[in-house]
Parts: sequence; structure tokens; C-alpha cells
Amino acid sequence: MVKETGFYDTLGVKPNATPDELKRAYRKLALKYHPDKNPTEGEKFKQISQAYEVLSDAKKREIYDRGGEKAIKEGGPSAGGGGGTFASPMDIFDLFFGGGRRMHRERKGKNIVHQISVTLEDLYNGATRKLSVQKNTICEKCEGRGSRKGAAQMCMSCHGTGMQVRVHQLVPGMVQQVSTVCHGCQGQGQRISQRDRCKGCGGRKILRQKKILEVFIEKGMRDGQKIVFHGEGDQEPGLEPGDIIFVLDLQEHPLFTRKGEDLTMSMELQLVEALCGFQKPVQTLDNRTLLVTSHPGELIKPGDTKYVCNEGMPMYRRPFETGRLIIHFSVAFPKANFLPKNKLKELESYLPLKVDSEQPESMDDDLYIYADLEECDLENRKRHRHQNYYMDEDDYASTGGVQCQTS
Repeated sequence: MVKETGFYDTLGVKPNATPDELKRAYRKLALKYHPDKNPTEGEKFKQISQAYEVLSDAKKREIYDRGGEKAIKEGGPSAGGGGGTFASPMDIFDLFFGGGRRMHRERKGKNIVHQISVTLEDLYNGATRKLSVQKNTICEKCEGRGSRKGAAQMCMSCHGTGMQVRVHQLVPGMVQQVSTVCHGCQGQGQRISQRDRCKGCGGRKILRQKKILEVFIEKGMRDGQKIVFHGEGDQEPGLEPGDIIFVLDLQEHPLFTRKGEDLTMSMELQLVEALCGFQKPVQTLDNRTLLVTSHPGELIKPGDTKYVCNEGMPMYRRPFETGRLIIHFSVAFPKANFLPKNKLKELESYLPLKVDSEQPESMDDDLYIYADLEECDLENRKRHRHQNYYMDEDDYASTGGVQCQTS
């Protein structure tokens, strides 16, 4: 025995109606009284949606059958704790007609994204940043109602739907319906008189506040990685707060470049170092000093690449495992004429013997043409060719062209 049948009557079903009968009744009525089809029946559409919201939920239906609409509004056990707050009629319609994803998206506030500039040292050693963010918070004084309890009234412009539908005649016999957010209530579906507005938020339901968040940058994190603070985004009545997301932006380092879990660097050697060995200090990202050593006899050629184990980046969530330090070598040769000619023979005696090029046996020495090497400036040569290519025929003729010498 149910206490009252108001919601059943709204849907046009009996109190013992099955879930399938409730669905069929709601579908038929929702399509009939939807604001896009019947702009003047917004209140009826809202009543249909509220009735279906309660009766389609087994727990809420049980509470309604025992205590009626009053029990639902008072937020009885398992009634969702709504305290008389119903979901948006449009959300219920979207959920019923396959818009569940859209409803889920609309029931959560927008995320706030901030970028944090970090150094390679921060990602190597870990760091902590305290950042101040501005966010909307629900007014505690009015609990997000914007007024004292019960003072809000339904907006008569949109009949509580938050939307207004206007009909435009395009041509005789053809009209167009356009749905827009109600200007009277700004899509809230209710209005609050000036005297009843909350003194804390001025009826806006939310306040702009500053909050300090402590962002922990873990060892081994990467450029572009996100640090998410769930539920710390803007608050809005009836919506789940969004997230605050910090995105790491790695700044260029003067010495090291990160490649995955490895660090790469360039090192220039003098020719004597490449041939006879060297020791060079390298300052690490955690302020240790590595003495990179090549022993005498270990030849380093230009373009060689060597690596040092366990001196790369720490791995994310596994900080005791590290990558490699990869070193790309270049060799700086001495300037021209760095030794007197009489010393070059002495140097040559210490270097590997020259490999003589093969000479045709039939060619005499006096038939060789000796070619000396000169510096080549490719850029000037290209410009010179470019100018000659566009030389006019008259200019070319004025030079006399190329003539054969006659005897």
C-alpha cells in the first residue's frame, strides 16, 4: 500500500507498474512534452522527469511508497542525500535516450591545467613546489544555494528548465526552433530576489578563493608528464569538482640532454689527449664530480661515442636504477705550422708509417702534375657561379669570350 500516488499519476501508471512499464510511460511523455517540441510545457516536462527519476530507482521508489514526496525531499536513507535536490530534467532525458556519456561529462566541472617549468636537476633529484592557484569554491554560508533555504523560486521564463525555445519563421509554412540559455535565470532554472540573496556570495553560490598546493616532482619524471590533483578544480553546485593538472615543462640544460633514461653530452679533446690519454672532470646533476678517464694507448677518434654505466637519469618510481651517461667525442687538431719543420720529422718518426700509394710502373716522374691543397670557401664559390649564370650575352661578348691561340 503506497502512501501517495502523485508520481505514478504524473507518469500515468499504476502503483504496481513494472520497470518496463515505467520506461515506456516516461519515453512517451518525455517526447511529447520536451521543450523543443512544446516550449510552453517546461513545468510538465520537469514533473515527468522528477517522477521517473524517483520511480526508476528501486531504493528511492521504496522510500516514496512509504513516505511520499516529503520523504524524498527530506533525503531519507539511500535517497541520494539530495535533500530535495533533483537532477536536471535534461540530464535524465539524455541518460534515458543514450546520452549517458554526455551526462557524465556535464556532471563534472572543467579541469584546470597549469604548466610548471622544471630543470633537469629537478627531474634528477626530485623537487617540491608550493604553488598558489585561484579556484571557485561553493559558498559555505549558503551551502551553494545562493539564498536562505527555500527562498529560491522557479524561473517563469523557462519554467525551471534553464532553457528557452524560440520559434523563427523562415518562410511561410516553415519554422525553426532555437534553444538558448534562459537570460532571466542564466540557465539556473530559478530566481532569487535581491533581499533573499546570500550576503557571503551575493547570490552567485560560489566564491573565488586562493589555495596553496604542494606539488611533489618525483625522481625520473619526464618532460610533459602530468601531476593530477583529483577534485581540486573549480566547484559548482550540482557538479563534481574537476581536477587541477600540472604539466612539467623541461628547460634546456647547458651540458646534458636527456634521451629516455640516458644522459648525453659532448666532450672536445685536444689531439694529444685523444692520442695519449686524458682525465676530465664532469659535474653531475647532484653535484658530484666524475673524473672521465682515458688511459694512455686508448685512442679516441673524432666522432667516437663512449658511455659511463649508472650515471644517467634515475628511473621513474625506481630511483635506484639509473641509465647511462653517453659522451660524444670530437677532436680539435692543432693549428697550421704548430711545429717547426725540423721537428715534424721527429714527430713523424713516432707515428705509424705512411702507406705509399701505388704508382704505375710505366709513368715517369716528370709526367706527374703536382696539385697543392688550398682553402675552399664553398659559399663564395656558389655566389660567384650564381652571378656568372645570369651574365648577359652582351657582357659575355664584351670580355672577348674564349679564343684559341694561333701561331
